[in-house]
Amino acid sequence: MSAAATASTPSPVRAPAIPADRARSLARWNRVLAPLHAVQFVAMLLIANTSVLFTVTVPTIKPLLVNGKFTGIEPTTVDLFSLPLAWVIASFLAMSAAAHFLVGWPLRSRYEAGLARRVGAHRWIEYAFSSTVMIVAIAYLSYIHDLPALVAIAAANVAMILFGWAMEVVNQGRLERGERIEWRWYWFGCLTGIAPWVGIVGILAAYSLQPDLPAGSGIPGFVYAIVASLFISFNVFAITMVLQFRRVGPWRDWLTGEKTYMVMSLVAKSLLAWQVFSGTLRPGG
Repeated sequence: MSAAATASTPSPVRAPAIPADRARSLARWNRVLAPLHAVQFVAMLLIANTSVLFTVTVPTIKPLLVNGKFTGIEPTTVDLFSLPLAWVIASFLAMSAAAHFLVGWPLRSRYEAGLARRVGAHRWIEYAFSSTVMIVAIAYLSYIHDLPALVAIAAANVAMILFGWAMEVVNQGRLERGERIEWRWYWFGCLTGIAPWVGIVGILAAYSLQPDLPAGSGIPGFVYAIVASLFISFNVFAITMVLQFRRVGPWRDWLTGEKTYMVMSLVAKSLLAWQVFSGTLRPGG
């Protein structure tokens, strides 16, 4: 090959990388968080009361017949399936344990390459599953048991997560180049993400405002505690994204944001799991 041809051949572009010491630190975090979630998963399966069921219903109608003649319809429901609520709660702990294991060991290089580009694809994929199970569990504890409503809540949550992923993807390189950040994906995510909470708070309010509600049949206090604490926890994730893209304080370092996500994920999942356990899944409770 001639010297001219060699000179005209473009040099290969090296993939971005995060500093080696930071990569080792992230790996340690993931390798610690994996067993922390896994231990809670096993504990939930071992000690939680499995007689409390997660029963999904389907609203339908029943024809009314008088002397064999159709006289109208009556709203009714059909139980679609049931499984122990403890399994639902344990499942999102298992999802997080698996995700941290994967990025701490077999998928570590891909995870770190993504973070070097300011994209946490593995994180968003895990959240699409685990946080969706969490919001469905919160909705169920708030007396939303019918399939159409639970599917809509799950879909809104998945859309919120995907908008978060899109926010990172479309803004790759903008911070480094000093370009304006594109925020529309963030706001789309906020709009879709608030919808499940509107439904949850609405159903709680409607239940409590019923006239002549029997004494002692009000909503348990632990349900209000779950809704309030998890609403705050979910919003910390949105705030963290703003701090990262606005480069506020410690969050000028993108990896500080990644560790914030890790801590808040552990806190939110642990809060939900053990609040539900103490409220309704204790053995003999």
